[in-house]
Amino acid sequence: MKTRIVVIGSLNADLVVRLERLPAPGETVSGTDFNVFSGGKGSNQACAVGRLGGAAAMVGRVGSDHYGEWLRDSLVSAGVDVSHVQNDMTVSTGTAVISVDASGQNQIVIIPGANGAFLPEHLEQCVDLIASAGVVLLQLEIPLQTVEAAARLAKASGAVLILDPAPARHVPDEILSLVDYLTPNETELCALAGLRNVKQFSRAEAAQGAQSLRARGARKVIVKMGSLGALLVAENQELFWPPLPVAAVDTTAAGDAFNAAFAFAISAGQSEFEAGEWATAAAACSVKRKGAQPSLPTFDEVKAMLERRRKNSES
Repeated sequence: MKTRIVVIGSLNADLVVRLERLPAPGETVSGTDFNVFSGGKGSNQACAVGRLGGAAAMVGRVGSDHYGEWLRDSLVSAGVDVSHVQNDMTVSTGTAVISVDASGQNQIVIIPGANGAFLPEHLEQCVDLIASAGVVLLQLEIPLQTVEAAARLAKASGAVLILDPAPARHVPDEILSLVDYLTPNETELCALAGLRNVKQFSRAEAAQGAQSLRARGARKVIVKMGSLGALLVAENQELFWPPLPVAAVDTTAAGDAFNAAFAFAISAGQSEFEAGEWATAAAACSVKRKGAQPSLPTFDEVKAMLERRRKNSES
């Protein structure tokens, strides 16, 4: 059984400025705090798998600059194989410049950099790595043609393919038909299924949207509903995982923690229901800390969260 998890996607440096209020056009204001965080949905998911103890490998591109080296080092410290994170000499490492005011409102500027220049031909040197994967994780922060090419390589090798359709955008049926598990949150489900944009779905609404995506080719759909839990919809099957009661501090990487933990459990031979339990517990652990990668939990933290839930359900 193949246990390696290969993550193909984005690596970003997140430059976060905190200030009392956002500036008007042409205005200069003073900030109160500045931090640089390692991010990018691909990098977050690879880091999360590594923290759980999984055999994670990252495929992506960074610029030949300080941020690229720093992002690699961050993943290595989590136990991730970065030998297939390539250098692009022509562009900068992907960055996000984020301003956050005292009320939590933000302004974000994304510079795709090397992520946007990650083309299908750059996968040629990764064919053997992808063929060794039991699970392949994809997201949508790299070009769609590269997502499709990676998905085709994953399916040809027999890997389980998990696609996180984030950020929300149109995904062609040609890609959906390759996916074993599609994992939208509520916003992404609206975008993909053409549903009215609501903050929270009922379980029935989530199931209806999921079935419409199955009709377009996705084999199974897991709707991440935040504080309402998560729902898996397949042919003649539904699985539901209720939320775990935690005080949320920052939900930034909760979806990445969910996907990574689901992949980790599936690669270890656990059932879908057990994998969903791991995923919801990992997401719950992640919202208790600030930041993206700093919030991602370890194996022991997720295991402790699951044990507490089981004890509570037995009492």
